[in-house]
Amino acid sequence: MSLVEINFDGIIGPSHNYAGLSPGNIASASNAGAISQPRAAALQGIEKMRANLRLGLAQGYFMPLDRPNRQWLSGLSTDMTNAEPHIRAAAFSASAMWAANAATVSPAPDTADGKCHLSAANLLTMAHRSHEWAGTLAQLRLAFADERHFAVHAPVPSPYGDEGAANFMRLCPSHGEAGLEIFVYGKSGGPFPARQHLEASKAVARAHRLDPERTLFIQQSEIAIAAGAFHNDVVAVANERILFTHEQAFEEPEAAYTAIRDKMPEIEIVIVPADRISLADAVQSYLFNAQLVTLPSGEMALILPTEAQSNPRVWGWLEEHIAGNGPIRRLIPVDVRQSMANGGGPACLRLRVVADPATVDPRFIANEAKLDRIADVVASHWPEAIAPSDLGRPEMVEQVQAARTALLSACDLSELV
Repeated sequence: MSLVEINFDGIIGPSHNYAGLSPGNIASASNAGAISQPRAAALQGIEKMRANLRLGLAQGYFMPLDRPNRQWLSGLSTDMTNAEPHIRAAAFSASAMWAANAATVSPAPDTADGKCHLSAANLLTMAHRSHEWAGTLAQLRLAFADERHFAVHAPVPSPYGDEGAANFMRLCPSHGEAGLEIFVYGKSGGPFPARQHLEASKAVARAHRLDPERTLFIQQSEIAIAAGAFHNDVVAVANERILFTHEQAFEEPEAAYTAIRDKMPEIEIVIVPADRISLADAVQSYLFNAQLVTLPSGEMALILPTEAQSNPRVWGWLEEHIAGNGPIRRLIPVDVRQSMANGGGPACLRLRVVADPATVDPRFIANEAKLDRIADVVASHWPEAIAPSDLGRPEMVEQVQAARTALLSACDLSELV
């Protein structure tokens, strides 16, 4: 098999709105009540995927989930007409677009049975995300149905919160070789919840049949969570031999670095000092919520939001890194402002899966023609704008559901209806 890293992006759904449902997510809270632009948001996400394809990267996508989630509302003995506003908003949420929270993925070279393992995340800490897992699991089981190469697991049961790959990093000599898997958990975040529980991370590692000698559990910094780094991928990102991290990402950074180096001596750790880029700047710019990728040339590139380019302290440090011949050789800004305004950067929008693309259901693998077809559906069917007052309108519900149905039909995925 030819194992490569495939980035599966969540297509931004037609119900994308700013309800401010995520405590600890500064951008989400700051934009609560604003008018969203679902059509523009989805087209921005599609352009990001196009850009990755043109860089020579393997690219996939996931479909939006059915919204509003009437089954969840029924379980609460209500419906979209009668639900309280916060329940209605939670049922309508498009947050499954952030595919980094869909699952945790352990590639075949790391597992005892030589299969790529995927565990759907339960996301139980946040009400609006806690009901995603069923739709996500159905999609994972369809995309990765080849049991010769994949094992797809149901979520870790409550009460242990699991937020998926946003709190997971993998270091390796190359994507197709055995690696070191790092699970980052939280204990306390001051005024905000720590979303990744240690017991959930341990359960996923056991399910994936990982070698304990090649697995680490590291605590996320409490001050980082309190500053708005609600997931580890807001303050650290890894790719092959490189760990790119903020100085204050981990609770005991020197112990973390020592443990990583002991298990992978060839690691190169790029630490951004807090006196150059504060946690506030890191969270505002989503510098670390970038896609750190290996290009076909072998160079490493950072695909990061335009907000990072607009922050003079962040961009100045990055330019110094490039000029100093650091391991990251290219900076590629992308416009995902609609996602950023709701608290998700380029890395939030994608789930990394190391696999042979030929073993994945081809309906989930992107090419230019498929992205053209998806963009046409979005341009024709996605709402142009959604205000908070729109969430209760039957006409909006009908438009959102018809839009998703049109997309599933265009992608030959109608079994997901």
